[in-house]
Amino acid sequence: MAEPLLSVQNLDFEFTLRSQVLHALRSVSLDIYPGESLAIVGESGSGKSVFVNTLIGLNAPNGRIAGGHIYYHGQDLTALKTEKDWKSIRGTKIAMVMQDPMTSLNPLKTIGYQIREAVELHQNVHGEEAKKVVCNLLREVGISNPERRYKQYPHEFSGGMRQRVVIAIAIACRPEILICDEPTTALDVTIQAQILNILKQMKEKYHLTTIYITHDLGVVANVADRIAVMYAGEFVEEGTCSEVFYDPRHPYTWALLSSLPQLGVKGQDLYSIAGTPPNLFHEVHGDAFAPRNPHALKIDFVRRPPVYQVSDTHFVRTWLLDPRSPHMEAPSHIDELRKKGRDMKLNIYEKPVLVKAGEGDGEAAGMKKSDFENGKDE
Repeated sequence: MAEPLLSVQNLDFEFTLRSQVLHALRSVSLDIYPGESLAIVGESGSGKSVFVNTLIGLNAPNGRIAGGHIYYHGQDLTALKTEKDWKSIRGTKIAMVMQDPMTSLNPLKTIGYQIREAVELHQNVHGEEAKKVVCNLLREVGISNPERRYKQYPHEFSGGMRQRVVIAIAIACRPEILICDEPTTALDVTIQAQILNILKQMKEKYHLTTIYITHDLGVVANVADRIAVMYAGEFVEEGTCSEVFYDPRHPYTWALLSSLPQLGVKGQDLYSIAGTPPNLFHEVHGDAFAPRNPHALKIDFVRRPPVYQVSDTHFVRTWLLDPRSPHMEAPSHIDELRKKGRDMKLNIYEKPVLVKAGEGDGEAAGMKKSDFENGKDE
């Protein structure tokens, strides 16, 4: 396997709010490889945007990195403290397409001026040459008559066109990594497809590594090579798109897939995940998903699960993969997805290998077979 382009190791991130500390990221580790499309999925508030904002130093002033490292080409980005330090990375090396194009564009400046700023700063071209580059970028992202559009303001553009402009600004920086934070939010289905197609075209043309932040699994299926599932500030499952869709192993991933409207049955209520995410102002003991997990074991409430390796690319943080755990049947429609996975020759049901311990190794003294019994009240 290739060396990672960006490697996040045991990253902790905290916010201080009203004299309390919120643990937004909890010992997060993730490798991102050159040329891949990685999708980070999870419920709102799971830490997805905090994670990517940390990669480019864009979190709020009341936030801080409390531990861990972010290595990019051997440089530890956690050592960057000032805006001047981040200038050599943000935009130039790692750029972002923001979630809401209306708030990320300046309503008082023309579209051409805003893209031209990025062109002049990162491509070192000026004057008429810079204008030609801007017009070419507008054409590339599907905006017709760019010479006229160059002089218009954001309010004169539709939502889909504004998103195209934000993509053009990000591409103008000539980054190596492009982060797309909910790039299709509030767009209708037809425009969503167009925006995703543009992003895929830009990825191929400029040899980008792309990171998508989304809770729309339909988007994920269209763009991702690999998926990382986030819950309560940590990654609970990571694998290729096929592995996560057709051979999910974590109960939270089961729940997310079960929530797909496409899996609904006529005449039956759509599935929803019961309960609420944990309060990250308090320390989380055990598996953060345990209170909402109908398959939770006793040990899920007291020890953080370790990470198990299912295949070379598939990693899951759950006690259900421990050899002492009872066999748990996934929901019936997940089993149907798994059957499709068998047809794709995935490593379904191969024995997982412990690769990273949680709060106290799974083999720690005092752990009994009874710890792996169902922890939910019958």
